[in-house]
Amino acid sequence: MRNRFPALSLSSYGVGWPANRRIAIVAVVVAVLLTIAAAVALLSGSGNAHRDPAAAGPAAAHSPSSSEAPSPKPEAGSGSGSVPKPPQISEPVAYAQAAARMLWSYDTRDTSRDQQLAGMRAWMTAETKYADWASVSGQVPDPVLWSRMADQDQRATAHVTEGHYPGAFKQALAEDPSAITEAYIYVVTVNGTQQIAWKKGGGGAEERAVTLAVQCRPGHDCTLAAIAPSVTQ
Repeated sequence: MRNRFPALSLSSYGVGWPANRRIAIVAVVVAVLLTIAAAVALLSGSGNAHRDPAAAGPAAAHSPSSSEAPSPKPEAGSGSGSVPKPPQISEPVAYAQAAARMLWSYDTRDTSRDQQLAGMRAWMTAETKYADWASVSGQVPDPVLWSRMADQDQRATAHVTEGHYPGAFKQALAEDPSAITEAYIYVVTVNGTQQIAWKKGGGGAEERAVTLAVQCRPGHDCTLAAIAPSVTQ
């Protein structure tokens, strides 16, 4: 049995999708001309975002930048194991960075799969019209694989290096600034590094990138709406 199993990875989500599908998703979350329900239809059929366990090899030996300081570990939510509670942040990029850090971090030693899902769900918007829970929950391995990861004490921590609005989002917002006021959903791309460890000193690091749709209504804390396709420019 290998000591290395697939990590909770978001970097491959949406890779290989046709350009018109990516544009459609951006239009949904930026211009708010459609609802997230339409986005779910586009997201369906994209395939499993996780790599085949049999194809998983040793982690790439990427090291975080020396200028990158580890963030303090957030307080764990009740009944959610090591998954942190959603922060009280009203700025989209800062919230997306915190959400990416949460999504790239886990600890099978003290967190069950159900706890992982419960903790992640707490970050989601309560507005079901805009919430695409399937795109988020789909990042968690199935029960059998989670159990195999737990057998190896697999865990991961994350360091976020930067977050930014993709060019497509900024352009759409500049062309129609009032469009966002219907749902206040922002598109943010986050880059960082995930450090993975398991039994007997095994470990490694991999670069990560994810594009998130976050909802930040005026006067309210931000929430997570969806994991968007790879729009990273």
